[in-house]
Amino acid sequence: MQNTLKRWQLSRFGTDQLSLEEHPLPTPGPGEILVRVEAAALNYRDKLMIDNGMGMALAMPFSPGSDMCGTVVSCGPGTSRWRAGKRVISTFWAGWTDGVFPAQAIPLGGPGPGMLASHVVINERWAVAAPKSLSPVQASTLPCAGLTAWFALVETGALRAGQTVLIHGTGGVALFGLQIARAHGASAIVLSGSDEKLAKALALGASHGINRHTEADWSAAVRALTSGRGVDHVLELVGGANLGRSLQATAQAGRVSVIGVLEGTEVSSSVFPFLGARAIVQGIGVGHRRALEDLVRAVDTTGLQPVIAAEYPHTALPEALAHLARGPFGKVVVTF
Repeated sequence: MQNTLKRWQLSRFGTDQLSLEEHPLPTPGPGEILVRVEAAALNYRDKLMIDNGMGMALAMPFSPGSDMCGTVVSCGPGTSRWRAGKRVISTFWAGWTDGVFPAQAIPLGGPGPGMLASHVVINERWAVAAPKSLSPVQASTLPCAGLTAWFALVETGALRAGQTVLIHGTGGVALFGLQIARAHGASAIVLSGSDEKLAKALALGASHGINRHTEADWSAAVRALTSGRGVDHVLELVGGANLGRSLQATAQAGRVSVIGVLEGTEVSSSVFPFLGARAIVQGIGVGHRRALEDLVRAVDTTGLQPVIAAEYPHTALPEALAHLARGPFGKVVVTF
């Protein structure tokens, strides 16, 4: 019987400080489960946590990674949600089950436990049954990227058929947003700096693609594509001053979901686009467990297939992170 695990960890910040270490296999305590990890999807947040901890005071050694899919190996005393052999995915927010965000909830992968390991012990409430229709690699992409798009568009945005969604970029959240929009009968306009990626987005079901580099005023182009009306939803994945231009492309009483920080952690805009659009601007920090369970059911019902940019063996985590930094089309996943 296996009695050790492999875990990526940091003694100091920086990708060059990552090391793959061997540890004794732990025994789950009361209310906990031991999960054999099969796949761990990478998020841009993971890169930031490895680079500098996002300003958090983290106890070292620290293990990164928030998203995983795996199989329950054993259950601690008093567990009731799971049994050995059940395939599960992690929740991003440990302790947020439903409703209003609780102050005590913490994200996995910092400061909560990291998922980039062959085995992890987590509280049984921090897991959701994996979709039956997806492989472990595909399922591992749902906890952060998939749920972020779902929470913005469906849980809080009440997305419906006939609406239009503006999506910035072609990363994990963006492509989930595109697929969720199409599954609900909405159309999607995708912005990217790459014609190659735009072509892939169109093949995936986007109604229109706009190259932000060659289209000097892309907000005007968006309005032209919507007959001057503007879009009903925006997945704002860039941040910074990009918010102002997103608002200029938003329809009356439209909704802008602020998610990304690619251009910095500060967002800015003139007040006039706010007033003109009478827009709802909401911050999205992934979502709760019940919404993830809703997403899993939707995936199994609609046949949604997450877009996987690349798979790397767990021993090649630095190479996987380098791929993530280059801006992949879809998700980068590490397999165990």
